[in-house]
Amino acid sequence: MKALVLGGAGAVCMETTRDLAQYSNFEEIVVAEKNMEAANELIEEIGDPRLRAVQFDADDYAGMLKLFPGHDVVINGLPWKYDLAVTKACVEVGVNGLDVSTEEDQWDYDQAAKDKDVIFIPGVGATPGITNAMARRAADQMDEVEDIQINFAAFRCPAPAPGLLITFLWEFHPKTESRVYYEDGEFHWVGPFVGLKDVDFGGEIGVQEVCYIPHPETKTMPKSLGARKVSVQGCFPPQAMNLAKTLLEWGLYDEEPFTYKGIEVTSLEMIHELLLRSPKTKETPVWGYGLVVEVFGKKEGKDLKVKLWSEHPPMAEWGGKAAYYKNIAIPLSVGAQMIARGDVKVRGVVPPETALDPQIFFDELKLRGIIVREEMEWLD
Repeated sequence: MKALVLGGAGAVCMETTRDLAQYSNFEEIVVAEKNMEAANELIEEIGDPRLRAVQFDADDYAGMLKLFPGHDVVINGLPWKYDLAVTKACVEVGVNGLDVSTEEDQWDYDQAAKDKDVIFIPGVGATPGITNAMARRAADQMDEVEDIQINFAAFRCPAPAPGLLITFLWEFHPKTESRVYYEDGEFHWVGPFVGLKDVDFGGEIGVQEVCYIPHPETKTMPKSLGARKVSVQGCFPPQAMNLAKTLLEWGLYDEEPFTYKGIEVTSLEMIHELLLRSPKTKETPVWGYGLVVEVFGKKEGKDLKVKLWSEHPPMAEWGGKAAYYKNIAIPLSVGAQMIARGDVKVRGVVPPETALDPQIFFDELKLRGIIVREEMEWLD
């Protein structure tokens, strides 16, 4: 069996490549990269003969159609703007795949994927990803699901890579339309830094203030888990949250064009470039990921709360910055291996809570140091 890892030497997905080499039974692991020097350095470092690198241009859709056939799973570690193209290409050539984020139009290829007997799972990272499996695990223990509250603390610097800076800026952009929560059959839009509350993530992250964040779980779980209310609230490290607040307060998300030294730009474009250049946006004291999911519902007519949360080794034991990246990259690798082994029975373009068996998923994560804890509380 063959796995194709898109962006497999990038900041996040290099940890996916490492995990595949350590744990998977793939006979060949192909690292598809624009940066061949980085790909070859990673392959040399890992030292697994199953690994090889191929040149890859994510903007070349025709190239995807030529590259993807012959692989059993396409693992997409590219920035989110490529999610739709990769999904479309996988379905077109009839190859299974998954990625770490979600572009809403991906769901449009669900029937086409079913017709090709293909599975594609958008959003198999930390959140979305682990949080979806947590919510599914809780919902499976209930007769009725009232409220799913997903909380996360993504402890990384604002700009470790260009794509991750774009994500950071987008999540707090005042015009981001997908920043919603779901309740009583309707999606309710909210602005940035709304819905503030404190959540204890434990470990090095501890108690943090979270707010509503645009995330796909809000869109998929009302249907997939029958929830009456779904919300996602999250945060970055305090200094990153302060940066986002400052940008908002000073109107620096403005996208009205103006001319600077003969070049038409926007305030947001200039801020993006300045943040990429600043050494301070590459630093943070603690790297890691905190996930807490609380689900409220009923079992045999009684009110029930199920809480799940994640734990992982501290950054000093888990490779510093890798303590953040592994929380995204390892689930992506596990999901790919579950597809290859036949653990995923459904077909189509479906969310993680529909595709992945939580127990198998959690057992695999535990082998790598990510532990999901669970507690149940009767509220009557």
